[in-house]
Amino acid sequence: MTHDIRPANSHVWKFFRTGGLDQVALERGADLRHLEHLDQKLWVALSCPVKGLELDEKTLGLIDTDGDGRIRVPELLAAIKWAAARLKEPGDLLRGDAALPLAAIDASTPDGRIILASAQQILANLGRPDAATISAPDTSNTAQIFAASPLNGDGVIPPEATDDPAVQALIQEIVACLGGAADRTGSTGVTAEKIDAFFAELAAYDAWVAQSGRTDLAVLGAATSGAVAALQAVRAKVDDYFGRCRLAAFDARATAALNRSESEYLAIAAGDLKITADEIAGFPLARVEAGKPLPLLDAVNPAWAAALAALHRATVTPVLGAARTSLTEADWLALNAKFAAYETWLGGKTGSVVEPLGLPRIKEILAGTGRAALAVLVARDRALEPEFKAIGDVDRLAHYYRDLRTLLHNFVNFADFYSRDRWAIFQAGTLYLDNRSTELCVRVDGPNPLAAMSKIYLAYCTCTRPGGTTMTIAAGFTQGASDYLFVGRHGIFYDRQGRDWDAVVASLVDNPISLGQAFWSPYKKFIRLIDELVAKRAAAADAASNDRLGKAADKAVDAAATAVAHSAVQAALPPAPPPKKLDVGVVAALGVAVGAIGGALATVTAKLAELHLWQIPLMLVAVVLAISLPAVVIAFLKLRQRTLGPILDANGWAINGRVMINLPFGSALTDLAVKPPGAKLSLEDPYEDKEAAKRKRQTVLVAVLLALLAGAAWIRWDATKHPGADGKPRYFWQVRPAPAEAPAAAPGPAKP
Repeated sequence: MTHDIRPANSHVWKFFRTGGLDQVALERGADLRHLEHLDQKLWVALSCPVKGLELDEKTLGLIDTDGDGRIRVPELLAAIKWAAARLKEPGDLLRGDAALPLAAIDASTPDGRIILASAQQILANLGRPDAATISAPDTSNTAQIFAASPLNGDGVIPPEATDDPAVQALIQEIVACLGGAADRTGSTGVTAEKIDAFFAELAAYDAWVAQSGRTDLAVLGAATSGAVAALQAVRAKVDDYFGRCRLAAFDARATAALNRSESEYLAIAAGDLKITADEIAGFPLARVEAGKPLPLLDAVNPAWAAALAALHRATVTPVLGAARTSLTEADWLALNAKFAAYETWLGGKTGSVVEPLGLPRIKEILAGTGRAALAVLVARDRALEPEFKAIGDVDRLAHYYRDLRTLLHNFVNFADFYSRDRWAIFQAGTLYLDNRSTELCVRVDGPNPLAAMSKIYLAYCTCTRPGGTTMTIAAGFTQGASDYLFVGRHGIFYDRQGRDWDAVVASLVDNPISLGQAFWSPYKKFIRLIDELVAKRAAAADAASNDRLGKAADKAVDAAATAVAHSAVQAALPPAPPPKKLDVGVVAALGVAVGAIGGALATVTAKLAELHLWQIPLMLVAVVLAISLPAVVIAFLKLRQRTLGPILDANGWAINGRVMINLPFGSALTDLAVKPPGAKLSLEDPYEDKEAAKRKRQTVLVAVLLALLAGAAWIRWDATKHPGADGKPRYFWQVRPAPAEAPAAAPGPAKP
């Protein structure tokens, strides 16, 4: 049944009811054009996640313009509006075809003409210039689309963009120094920003190196760099030495401690010594004494002998002469001051990233025409940007044309979920478990308390595949029973691509599955209770038996030793009194109990005797209903409340409508094991327990015979109770005379 709803814009909406849910029908292009005017309270969903759905994630990413991982109503409406403006008939979006016909593109608008031309260019690049349709896989094949043109408007200039070897080498050097960027073909190239940064580094390094020729900096000419390096290598240790000497001059008592203790030398001497041993690298450069110069060649710490010799050769000799083999603290300070300006210049070094190219190559690049050639390539690439940007729009339109129909029928309405020939985008596949298969499987992050509000029996399963791939699903069982569904049970899950996964039940959310399960649940609970009680009693009896055996074993050890003494004591005692007779009170209590049980049985028997034969089955049915009806009523109320919303809400959706799962629809979502039509069954079981089967048949036969005899006896008793006029028994199927009325009692004497 359908209803017409006329909003303010006078568009006539059509609604349909499925599973008790009223949903808007999307059948025409006019429905899409006016969808923004439809009250959002009538939408089934208001948002959905981008990941974890059975829909191309690229399509969902194109719709998710703000990149928050969720698709909301405004974003979906914007996608519909964008695609409808570029098609001749917006209703084509509801077809859901895999390929976009070129004839469907509206070439009467500027955007449409650009998209059509770009689509034709794509097909030509793919080697199909005469094709009439283009699909999302075609437009996603960017490597082949842009392979014919290294300049494709993406702002990246790869080496293949030019035939000039010098420019190609320059691009590769920029990538080596500053890193590159990947273009649409997959090649690595440079951007305008990288080019500008590279030449800025070249200029900075060249200017920095040019300062090294100043006489106030390079005091030793070309040897200045080596002298400063030798000076910096020992600066910290030389400063440490002169600091210790100053402390020794302050207080002579500190001299021994400043030169390290004898115990430290003993610890080092216990091992194998090396001239560069790390054990002595932390010791002073030479023996510390007040005002003592630092020796450079003799009597120095072996770990620093090479560095001090280099200092003498590269720094001290050019400045102070080769004869100077030791340094006073004043000499040391003078050396540092002499090279301070050079060190300052060295610390301000710029352009380090291009230094590996070498100064000659840097000067060559700065003097060449490479930068101008790169500027021309950048300009040519920018000129192609609008043309190749339209290729991205073609890709977007192809994805929308294929997938918008599916998204709309799982967002605005849930037509796919209630359809028997389509799957909803949140249905991950089919789980086979416990002689059943269920299609209500949703990929989730894990158990969520909100899902229990769905009133659906859920099994959270961990699914794994070879290679370590895992995922978690929530499988809803809507038919059958839950007796053999438990944590740890294994099943097989088939995803939408047909791949099989090993599924293990991790946790359960208990809810009624069917009315049949609810009907038998009281009896199953009673049987389980009896089993538990029997198991507890057996365990208690076993424990008591073991305790008695232990005590008996302890007593048996002492029995032989006390036997003679016990006999003597018994002989000395007077004869035991005769046993007491049974207490009259006990006999009376037993009589009362037996009488109560007998009275109850007599009452039941009398009540049964008052019933006709046809009334007894009705009474048994009434007893069964009295036991099972409450459970069935509770289950029926819960089954009427089953809804998919909480499960999806727990998985990132915002479900607006009540997506009900009634009994018929639940039966369609879960299939029970049924033998194929025409299948034959052989009852010859080679492993059947013959004796048990025989006893079972005998028991059934005896029960049937006893029931027949009891029924015959009851019929005979009932017929004897109602004799006819001739005094013969009359059975209940025979016409019986009406019972005679009792004669009126004679009036008694009048009261005074």
